[in-house]
Amino acid sequence: MKQVVKTLIEKAAQAAFQDGALPSADFPEVEIASPKADNHGDLATNFALVMASVQKTAPRKIADAIVNYIDDPDRIIEKTEIAGPGFINFFIRATAWLPFLKEIHEKDMRYGASGFGKGERIQVEFVSSNPTGPLHVGHGRGAAVGDSMANILAFCGYEVEKEYYINDSGRQIQTLGKSVYLRLKELSGETIDFPEECYQGDYIGRLARSLFSDGEEVLPEDEAAAVEKCARLAAAQIIQGIREDLDGFGVTFDRWFSEQSLYDAGKVDAALVELKSRKIVYEKDGAIWFNSSAFGDEKDRVVVRRTGQTTYFASDIAYHLDKFHRGFDRLIDVWGADHHGYIPRMKASVEATGHDPDRFQVILYQLVNLLRDGQPVAMSTRAGEFVTLKNVIDEVGADAARFLFLTRHYESPLDFDLEVAKRKTNDNPVYYVQYVHARISSIVRKANEQSMGGIEWNEDAAAALNTPDDVHLIKLMMRYPEIVRNSAVYMEPHRITFFLMELAAAFHAYYNKHRVLTDDSTTTAGRLYLVTAVQKVIRNGLTLLGVSAPEKM
Repeated sequence: MKQVVKTLIEKAAQAAFQDGALPSADFPEVEIASPKADNHGDLATNFALVMASVQKTAPRKIADAIVNYIDDPDRIIEKTEIAGPGFINFFIRATAWLPFLKEIHEKDMRYGASGFGKGERIQVEFVSSNPTGPLHVGHGRGAAVGDSMANILAFCGYEVEKEYYINDSGRQIQTLGKSVYLRLKELSGETIDFPEECYQGDYIGRLARSLFSDGEEVLPEDEAAAVEKCARLAAAQIIQGIREDLDGFGVTFDRWFSEQSLYDAGKVDAALVELKSRKIVYEKDGAIWFNSSAFGDEKDRVVVRRTGQTTYFASDIAYHLDKFHRGFDRLIDVWGADHHGYIPRMKASVEATGHDPDRFQVILYQLVNLLRDGQPVAMSTRAGEFVTLKNVIDEVGADAARFLFLTRHYESPLDFDLEVAKRKTNDNPVYYVQYVHARISSIVRKANEQSMGGIEWNEDAAAALNTPDDVHLIKLMMRYPEIVRNSAVYMEPHRITFFLMELAAAFHAYYNKHRVLTDDSTTTAGRLYLVTAVQKVIRNGLTLLGVSAPEKM
């Protein structure tokens, strides 16, 4: 409808100019908005105000000209009003909304989809937790954001690949190996003063027992070799656990990329050689430095230490360079908010390797405050005491967890109440939305049992949808494609969550006021057609969020 009204305005402006009612043919882009107050109409534009400086004419005079020259052969506009300094408000006839209801049914699972991505190749890398322990609840938020964002982008016509970067090289893996090795020595009866820098928590002891309890694996006598073996075996088992936890969360990846593979293939060395040839790295104090300050970073960064060991930054440079070499047009990384300071140096590295830094984008998500009935759940990551993602999924289910992780903008801290997530009440947002889908399924089943006819377009039945409540539901659903598009453009999946809750509230209000299955067959047919369109939109939105749309609850 916005596009229809926009076209009417553009044609009216041209006609007004040709007839001399407007002095200039230089027209800005027409912007159409949905007023917050119903008494301001269904749609509105500030076109006259924006055009005033070019036309050198008072906005209200321009607005008068636009309104006078609007040609509306399909009679979609019931009336227009000029408000304030020159806003034009449009009141749309109830019957004009009905064709859009038909569009929802015809497009079905593709309603809201678009092709504006034009096949641009995007890689979304998310979670990428170090294989040094199980995923915790914070990783769950990053997984929900990254996976939903990938779904939304693909729905909008982008070619999307999802990737998990396995940090299976470097100091943290050696620390993991040492932690497991020392727990094994404890299990053999030795008294160990467990170092503070090692990984804490009972999971390390359980890992040690599981790796060596069956006698198939034997540790080398050399301690360094034993630590290395412990690291390799433990990391592999942790990664397997991470895969299983993410599968249970409905998250799968197109590729699991090993950091160690970059070293094995010589790609880290090759990246450093390339930077050296561009005179972007230099030697100082026995180390090799990346001149990131020349690309907007606050200071230069070490890529090779005096010991000859490369830093994580060096492998990250090689990793992102490899992504571009694989032909991706845009890279999106989903990181925890504590990585905020890492963005400038990574953008610097992208630019230094000859790529547009704007093609590298980062989504930063804030912490999750885990609650139980409003009370904080005590956690200490340092001591290895934390609630795992698996714990949350087992307790509240993947649907509730994913939806609740997306009920706020990822840049805002999130309170996640385990008890609220389990409730089958309207206090639980995911239940509130899913129940709409289930309730409409129940209505359809009852209609079939009573042989009330199929759900199909019928001019007479559609014409019965003439109340403000009918129109309100249709207008809401018409916003869905724009919501999806803006979610992709601004990389904000929570927009869909908010929309679904708004649509659910509108449906619940409608259902409490209007019977769907009535004694009048025409009214019943129209309302069935309306509510099943609501069901389709709810299903489509939940699908993008990775949440199921149940038939029964």
